[in-house]
Amino acid sequence: MNAGTRAELGQAVVAGIVSALVGWTAAFAVVLTGLRAVGASQDEAASGLLVVTVVMGLGSLTFSLLTRTPVTMAWSTPGAALLATATVPGGGYAAAVGAFVVAGALYLLTALVAPLSRWVQLIPSSLANAMLAGVLLTLCIEPFRALADAPAAVGPVLLTWLVALRVARRWATPLALVTAVVVIVVTGSLGGAHADDLVPTLSWTTPHPDLAAAVAIGMPLYLVTMTSQNIPGVAVLASFGYPAPLRGVLAYAGATTVATAGAGGFSTNLGAIASAIAAGPGAGPDPARRWVAGVSNGITYLVLGASASVVTAVATAAPDGLLETVAGLALIGAFASSAATALADPDHREAAALTFVVAASGYVLGGVGAAFWSLLAGGLLLLVTRTARSTGG
Repeated sequence: MNAGTRAELGQAVVAGIVSALVGWTAAFAVVLTGLRAVGASQDEAASGLLVVTVVMGLGSLTFSLLTRTPVTMAWSTPGAALLATATVPGGGYAAAVGAFVVAGALYLLTALVAPLSRWVQLIPSSLANAMLAGVLLTLCIEPFRALADAPAAVGPVLLTWLVALRVARRWATPLALVTAVVVIVVTGSLGGAHADDLVPTLSWTTPHPDLAAAVAIGMPLYLVTMTSQNIPGVAVLASFGYPAPLRGVLAYAGATTVATAGAGGFSTNLGAIASAIAAGPGAGPDPARRWVAGVSNGITYLVLGASASVVTAVATAAPDGLLETVAGLALIGAFASSAATALADPDHREAAALTFVVAASGYVLGGVGAAFWSLLAGGLLLLVTRTARSTGG
């Protein structure tokens, strides 16, 4: 192997490591917030973070090796954000775990029944993005609420994020996270942590079937992951000339979600942002060798999985509002993108606006949350306005 080839492979390895580090550090707070919101204890949230990280790592590693394509898998950050705005189901965390199983079964069905993926793509992107933007809004305002309550703790994190946006945009959220850790250490919040809390462990919760949780959590989790993660992930890979093994990825995501839901495995999917880093020119000039970035991405995830309990213990020890601040900052870019897409089409703008406000309202009816009702309301308004136009009304 000549020096040029070694340099190219090294570039791909580094790109894979960076894609994993950026994605994981920028969004793990959202995952922990989401799992805790639906009733997970500290141990159960740590277990969920561990299992989804390992599933992501094995998926990236396996698909990249088998297809010689830089396939990167990720957890569903929009899905975790959806969980973070949900409430604990009537059946407790076990019912939420049952909803994870429903989402996994739907991924698996989509892989096995081709028309399902086409039906998902029939959902207007304006409505899907409006639902996501409404869900994200409630999280994105948390840093500023927390700033009012705890300016000494939250202020340095916000300032670091703002400065990093100017000088190192990709690392803005990870650097804000580092600042948050410094705040935790300085305030002495880690004093109650025990060595046993830092050992990676799995915590099992037997899934409990619950229709309301399936509708309120399982269905929206599936829809938001398909429309804002898997489909864009295919587009990102295609933009660099790679065919995405979507059916294989969906089958893997579905089977592993069903199998690991009890341990907190809420959802995995084809990466979008991570794919852009691992499949792009930054991973080397030769597209045929960039699959190495997918392999190094997977290995990095496996290493990061070992830190899940440590990270959860630190996050749990954080002053009130600090974890929510990091999560909210991590999602501002996604909120901006989804809101812009939602309102871009003039013909869908009113329906998208209704979808957005219902999703952001936190409305709950019959145990079913706002994400589901927002799509129903937006779809109904779109149907009414289309009918009015077609009849000349």
